[in-house]
Amino acid sequence: MFDIGVTKLAIVGGIALIVIGPDKLPGLAKTLGALLGRARRYVADVKEEVNRSMDLDALKKMKEAVEDAGKEVENSIQTTSSEFEAQWSEAVQLAGETLSEPNATPYTTPYRNVKKRWRIKINVTPRWYKAREGLRTKALSGAARVARFRPPKVNP
Repeated sequence: MFDIGVTKLAIVGGIALIVIGPDKLPGLAKTLGALLGRARRYVADVKEEVNRSMDLDALKKMKEAVEDAGKEVENSIQTTSSEFEAQWSEAVQLAGETLSEPNATPYTTPYRNVKKRWRIKINVTPRWYKAREGLRTKALSGAARVARFRPPKVNP
């Protein structure tokens, strides 16, 4: 852009020395240096602001992409859950129809005497851990075993 060499710079400096004078030239050079430094800092600040805005735009686009992905996952979960609920209701209806037939019993008919809740033992150790480690999950006495497997009373 500018073709300034050492010779041209020396000529400009010589003319400035003659026009301004040797006593004011150092102050003028100091002022020009300060102004040049301010200009460079201003340009650097503008570049930094532009880079920050570009990064902010990139982050906004990334945020939108993540939100879109989250919405897609949510929609797929909702559709899957609605399909599961429909299949579950069909299975419940089929199970209800099979139980309405004569001589049909439900799959789970546990005998529980509400007055004897002391037999129900609540442990801190989860059952899956005991099953995995091969630990005994229940210790029942003979009387408790009889009470547990006693058939329900039928009122005539």
